[in-house]
Amino acid sequence: MAFSAQDVKDLREKTGVGMMDCKKALTASDGDIEKAVEWLREKGLAAAEKKAGRIAAEGMAYATVIDGVGVAVEVNSESDFVAKNEKFTEYVSNVAAVVAKENPADVEALMACAYPGGGTVEQAQQEKVLVIGENIKVRRFARYATGLSVPYVHMGGRIGVIVNMEVSAGLEAKPEVLELGKDVAMQIAAMNPTYCDKSEVDPSVLEKEKEILIIQAKEDPKNANKPENILEKMVTGRVGKYYEENCLLQQQYVKGDKESVEKHVAEVAKAAGGTVKVLGFTRFEKGEGIEKRQDDLAAEVAKMVK
Repeated sequence: MAFSAQDVKDLREKTGVGMMDCKKALTASDGDIEKAVEWLREKGLAAAEKKAGRIAAEGMAYATVIDGVGVAVEVNSESDFVAKNEKFTEYVSNVAAVVAKENPADVEALMACAYPGGGTVEQAQQEKVLVIGENIKVRRFARYATGLSVPYVHMGGRIGVIVNMEVSAGLEAKPEVLELGKDVAMQIAAMNPTYCDKSEVDPSVLEKEKEILIIQAKEDPKNANKPENILEKMVTGRVGKYYEENCLLQQQYVKGDKESVEKHVAEVAKAAGGTVKVLGFTRFEKGEGIEKRQDDLAAEVAKMVK
């Protein structure tokens, strides 16, 4: 399969590896970018593929709790300037309120829901487009109706996080438990875990990770004379590192002293006189995985002059 210069560029942005090595990887992988990422990792040239795509679109990721219901939404706009517009931010918060109240099945159902002040969410969106002068689109949302949800919004809407917890009776309003929820949400914003707990990792994902680690170990000159069973033990030890990097509860707590998030949660719960269990979370980063149009300003101006 042939590959283009854009493929090389995309692979470089995805892995941080040099152009020549990216070309070698694509050649060895018949132009398949996903296989090329694996090839680079096997050669020890690339870190694990970033879970998120390029962040290029504008808008806002927002999280809130309304009447005990936790909501996270992402609404996109064309420019960062519009994302700071009061009419836009009002629309975002109203959309979150609709999600909390109506519990729509998906974005399509959400757009048909009644909007505060009259009409539907879709009609309100169309009105905002006309007034603001840019395209606006509700991209995704998440809703937690049970348990204790705690929101966190980072940098005015760059990242929105909802962490959902099960807490024993009497702990819901305790300041230390609410602070714990915010700290865990900030951890999620900063470290971007893929899973809540290691028990959620699909066995096939783990097997693929082991395959890559074994190939890396075999290609390391320092391991040239080591028998297969020793290499297997080395890889098993490194699987724990995968959990620490990708699973929230197994991650090192960023505000602590080398303890895990799981241990920190247990310590706070014990001190508060009850139990706390992190059930899940949602993390939205605005524009995650969306390619933004790259405008050539000089060409646009020249076109207008002509």
